[in-house]
Amino acid sequence: MTPRPPVPPFTASTARQKVLAAEAAWNTRDPDRVAAAYTIDSIWRNRDEFVAGREEIRAFLARKWEKELDYVLRKDLWTFGDDRIAVRFQYEWHDAEGNWFRSYGNELWEFDADGLMRRREASINDLAITAAERRIHGPRAEGDDSGIPLQ
Repeated sequence: MTPRPPVPPFTASTARQKVLAAEAAWNTRDPDRVAAAYTIDSIWRNRDEFVAGREEIRAFLARKWEKELDYVLRKDLWTFGDDRIAVRFQYEWHDAEGNWFRSYGNELWEFDADGLMRRREASINDLAITAAERRIHGPRAEGDDSGIPLQ
């Protein structure tokens, strides 16, 4: 397997790089690109759904982005350990009827020695918002490594 840097053990700097790389990948809304960051046998809990393996992850992401239109995400490093990272995140999206939502959550990540994620646990809550209440209007600008608002 080709390493996917940064690899464990993480430092504050490399953990932050990993978080920003994940954010950038998810903002492409490309299931193949995102799924490639996970081990072949990666295990997920996403809300109340359990997903196992890269192929199920890819299919899950394809379904997600068919429903969550114009999805745009911000992730923020919460803490890290040798091979683990915890993040908080917000993303905004709308459904087919034009109803907007902001989804808040926390994720726990565990990586293998090559920097692929082998475990992801996500707790997520959705808040209905109006289009005027949106605050995330596109991927993060290059060089912007600011945190996300608490509200």
